[in-house]
Amino acid sequence: MIAKEAIDHLDPQKWAKTSPAERLHLLEEVRDNIKTYADDLAASDSKMKNDILGAPLFSDPVSKVGTVVPMASTISAAISLYESIIDGKMLQPLKVEKVGDDLYDIYVFPQERKDKLMYADRKDRIRVKGAPTQVNPMEKPAGIIAVLGAGNYSSSLEMMKALFFENCAVVHKPHHLNEETDAVWEKIMQPLIKHGALSFCASDQGRDLTVDPRLTKIYFTGGTGTAEAIMSATDTPLISECGGNNPCIVVPGDRPWTQKEIDHQALQIATMSKMNGGAVCGRVQTLVTSKHWPQREAFLDALRLAISEKTPAAGSYYPGSDNVMQGFKEAYPQAEVLQPENGKFPHSDFLLVPDTEPGGYASRNEAFCQIIDEVPLDLPANAAEFLPGAVEFCNEQLLGTLGSAILIDEDTKKAHKATLDQAVTDMEYGGIAINTMPPFIFLSPYLTWGGNEEGKDFVSGHGNFGNLLNYENIEKSIIEANFMSMGHMMNTNKLAFDHMADNMARFSVEPTWMNLTCLMGDAVRDSFRKKDF
Repeated sequence: MIAKEAIDHLDPQKWAKTSPAERLHLLEEVRDNIKTYADDLAASDSKMKNDILGAPLFSDPVSKVGTVVPMASTISAAISLYESIIDGKMLQPLKVEKVGDDLYDIYVFPQERKDKLMYADRKDRIRVKGAPTQVNPMEKPAGIIAVLGAGNYSSSLEMMKALFFENCAVVHKPHHLNEETDAVWEKIMQPLIKHGALSFCASDQGRDLTVDPRLTKIYFTGGTGTAEAIMSATDTPLISECGGNNPCIVVPGDRPWTQKEIDHQALQIATMSKMNGGAVCGRVQTLVTSKHWPQREAFLDALRLAISEKTPAAGSYYPGSDNVMQGFKEAYPQAEVLQPENGKFPHSDFLLVPDTEPGGYASRNEAFCQIIDEVPLDLPANAAEFLPGAVEFCNEQLLGTLGSAILIDEDTKKAHKATLDQAVTDMEYGGIAINTMPPFIFLSPYLTWGGNEEGKDFVSGHGNFGNLLNYENIEKSIIEANFMSMGHMMNTNKLAFDHMADNMARFSVEPTWMNLTCLMGDAVRDSFRKKDF
């Protein structure tokens, strides 16, 4: 469908007047449709990536968890919101804390009993400036939002967020890589299409769509250059997420980390860095360490082993990945080329670049593929002095402001709580993950996802997506877990990871106690499996 016809199909005033009860029914219908078409979504997504790579590096279950789970989780969260609205009130936070002059942390997740069981150690919160204020989405003005789908994932959550959090009708344009998967989504979304709330246009309609004067906003995920081109072509407000170089600050402990702790953190980083072939907007790229940390080399050795031997190969399928890899190799001839599964798959090499200079090529460039660099700062190996200096480096010398991580053991975190709290306040990033990885912020509809670029050059984008509880003036989102959390994602066995992906998808579209029991029971059983690659 061409852009004009897609917008003609929409009736934003009808959508704005659709009752909460009818919206709830539409959400449930769409979630049921996801269950029906989940296998089709997975097959089309894995086929696209494996065809590019020329190798079966993406399994259907892994593609299923990437397409089904984020959308189904967003829908389930929206169902909770509208159930609360039907009861006459907005969904409420767990607690609100004043954390500074005119700054508040609003704890928003986990809320449901099942989530509290699955994510027992999670503390997810949004930080707002000014007195916390919620806005009922039903009271927001009607309009039309164009959602331009990303190329690295084929589950445009922004469709549901625009519809159910912003009260706007939506026209969706897929990235050309995801046309086949988007055709499946169009089947799934038929209840909303028939209602006049949603439409789809062809992937080549980007320019015609973005300049249509009937649009209220544009949601865009992609490159900075494309976002700038959109802004120059239209006056329609653009909410954009454009990536960047996401740091992981590794805080030296007051006590030495055990070998188990070192291995655990290395596996967490390696697993997330290989997800989707490294084409994940929030995955960490630059490890920020202390040059004087006695365990620095042991940590890097554990990371080498986790990448090359303890986690399976993944494929860097995203267009341009080979050029990015070559650019880093030329800038750092000493870079280490690691080859998981003995290099038997094409495009599966992983580049590790330790000991890079602060502010150099690695700091100034985004690696949207399987690359990790390390910057050892000349700072004392103690939290009190290292953490403020590491935050200053990230703010001033790394590209972008999207996502960040801080790894700090529980003893050190307890002893230096004030230092950690100040670091979170000072970090100029839209998402901060403490003892977990930033992509989980993106996956939570309760949180927000976007850059934090007030007063800075345009890199990671403007505005944010998400915000289920509809608070105003959000500065950043913060997610916190235990240092040795059972919830950390570890891919050390392909079969076990596929089981987890299948069970997660099943639970997300049908969140029953039985499916939760299967998910958690299989996870315990599979944790004893040996490496199968």
